[in-house]
Amino acid sequence: MITYRMIDEQEISRELFCSFIRHQVVTKCWRREDGKWVIREDPFIDDWTEAEYRELVQCLRNTVHTGGLVCGAFHGDALKGFVSVESELFGGENRYLDLSSIHVSEDMRHQGIGAALFREAKRWAKQNGAKKLYISAHSAVESQAFYQKMGCIDAAQHWQEHVEREPWDRQLECVL
Repeated sequence: MITYRMIDEQEISRELFCSFIRHQVVTKCWRREDGKWVIREDPFIDDWTEAEYRELVQCLRNTVHTGGLVCGAFHGDALKGFVSVESELFGGENRYLDLSSIHVSEDMRHQGIGAALFREAKRWAKQNGAKKLYISAHSAVESQAFYQKMGCIDAAQHWQEHVEREPWDRQLECVL
């Protein structure tokens, strides 16, 4: 059974992720060419290094520290999914909040965990004054299919910092 709960700043450590499997085999990705989105072969394996886990821990701690959301999906005591939403509104009348991460452990995918976490992010963002969630989304075909299923569309406005940090990501939004 999966339980969902907010994660406190002091809980966020490398040990929290000891049962979390980031591994994702990617074969096809969405790419923007001549103003249109197309699917292209782009095989790679997405996995986190220890340095990336350390950065993730710092980012998630900062999210909680600054009043944002970090919610986890747990199987027993093991973290198997998480979502984070930053607390600062941006985008003028679009009133975006940034969905800064959403991940489900490889061994628990396709069980509705991602959808439940996304719904929690939407609920929290709306409660905190947002009109839309902003997502700088992984371009893998499977990831994009998830976001489309969640009702996401191409963002009306792009957050340049995200575009520069992850140039292959697709910038999306979800109306709340």
